[in-house]
Amino acid sequence: MKSFFKSVLANIVAIFIIGVIFFVFFVFMIAMSAAMGDPKVNVKSDSILTLDYKTNIIDSPTEDQQGIFDFNNKNQNILVYDFVEAIQNAKNDDKIKGISIETDFISAGFTQLDAVRAALEDFKKSGKFVYAYGNMVSQPAYYLGSVADQYYLHPSGGIELKGMATEVIYWKSFAEKYGIGLEVIRHGKYKAAVEPYLRDDMSEENREQLSTLLNDIWSTVSTKIAASRKIEPAVFKTAVDSLYGIIPELSVQHKLADKLIQKSEYDQLLKQKLKVKKEKDLNRISVSKYIAANSDRKSSGKDGQVAVLYASGQIFNGEGYQNIYAKNFVEEIQKIADNDKIKAVVFRINSPGGSANASDEILFELQELKKKKPLVVSFGDYAASGGYYMAMAADKIYSEPNTITGSIGVFGMITYFKDLANRNGINSYDVTTNSNSNYYSIINGVSPSAVDMFTKSVEGTYKRFVYFVTQNRKKSFEQIDEVGGGRVWSGTRAKQIGLVDELGSLHDAVNFAAQKAKLKEYKVSAYPKKLTQFEQIFKDFEEDKISARYLRKKMGDEQYKIFEQVTNPKLQSGVIMGMPYTITLK
Repeated sequence: MKSFFKSVLANIVAIFIIGVIFFVFFVFMIAMSAAMGDPKVNVKSDSILTLDYKTNIIDSPTEDQQGIFDFNNKNQNILVYDFVEAIQNAKNDDKIKGISIETDFISAGFTQLDAVRAALEDFKKSGKFVYAYGNMVSQPAYYLGSVADQYYLHPSGGIELKGMATEVIYWKSFAEKYGIGLEVIRHGKYKAAVEPYLRDDMSEENREQLSTLLNDIWSTVSTKIAASRKIEPAVFKTAVDSLYGIIPELSVQHKLADKLIQKSEYDQLLKQKLKVKKEKDLNRISVSKYIAANSDRKSSGKDGQVAVLYASGQIFNGEGYQNIYAKNFVEEIQKIADNDKIKAVVFRINSPGGSANASDEILFELQELKKKKPLVVSFGDYAASGGYYMAMAADKIYSEPNTITGSIGVFGMITYFKDLANRNGINSYDVTTNSNSNYYSIINGVSPSAVDMFTKSVEGTYKRFVYFVTQNRKKSFEQIDEVGGGRVWSGTRAKQIGLVDELGSLHDAVNFAAQKAKLKEYKVSAYPKKLTQFEQIFKDFEEDKISARYLRKKMGDEQYKIFEQVTNPKLQSGVIMGMPYTITLK
């Protein structure tokens, strides 16, 4: 028996050693691959820059983390800043003869699509062509592709052109039915982040703000599509309302597409455009490869650097990489402040908000940074609640027309399970030393005294929020309170009511920051830096990261966000400056 156990133990040790060797070898190979980098890419003459289905346009380096377990993900994540620069370079590159947009679906937000679309419009001024081909085309992909000189569609394809909508799910009766208690404290009639837990239908205030927001965004999108396709606004509205894009023949009839052709016919058409023989291959080059090929064209930065500090995702206390963690961001800001090579800073915000405490920490450090260097803010898809709060250190704020911004308001929500516990024979009794020693219990909820203090805390945080906005926007408390109260606005509307200074892109913000710092030849550097593959390996092996990836994959991004909002302790602690909705262009 003893020899049997020795044999089993020996086998276990052997398997463990083999596993360790395999893991070390695996890590070594990835590290070597990262060190070697990609081979040099040469751009051939008569090339076509191609935006295809592998193209993902992202806002921040922190979004570019695929992980070692994402073996099937072959998509290329490209920063919107780099994407726009690539198109600008292609405009003046004699080897690039045109651009082909060949994507049915595209992963990008409102503002990223707007930035790329504007760059394509500018590219066309060179006299070079922009063509597009689609099969079953999503609305975001069509928004981008409609900028083309010619839009070709597969004979059995279709275009999902339907306008914009949002759907809010209400939980009040569900919570009551299953004995879930929700103690909600908020400021502002428009602070609708907690409305689904307070009622079973949509309030008129919420319907008003959502209707205004969606119509503002759709007005920008639809106007650009109609102008590019040379369709009268009323005629375009009819085409959208009637879903004509779903039927390929109707798409052509109503000018949404120019011609129905097969993909191989489209390729031949491109060859004819470039005078390439039928038997020859087209010289296609992807945006990611074109960026790699032009890496040596970047400025040497003789006069210094403009740092772009990216803040993407929800705002949390503590430390972490993805999303916005106060400890990490404070360290990044302090490094930038102490770096003499950095002469100006652009703070790129793409956040629906989060922890009020963490937002305040970051704002303070940005105010300290501004004492040393020009600080310009650029808004991405979201700059709401805590995201907008952090911007209050800026010398100047740029917003995109479709940025969801404002939401100047705060709330707190505490969950407890008294009814659910009692229905199932669970009771709770406490022993305390002071009146509010047990002011919160997961069974019995929140004490009246604690509710009173939390209410004062929410009100105090709201006043602090409005104070910083009044200082930055040079308006009175009453003026900000009138457009605050938790209401969200489009970037276009935010400019009209004075919540931002200019409508413009990230490139516009960078150019202004360089001018303010009196830089002529400068380098643009991204912060925080993207994790290397080697660093990402060890982060992927953290238990909570593995479980979170699994849940996100099974539940989908939108459902996972709801799950996280209810279960993540970092989102349940303290007062929240949070965006009421996540709205996607679909």
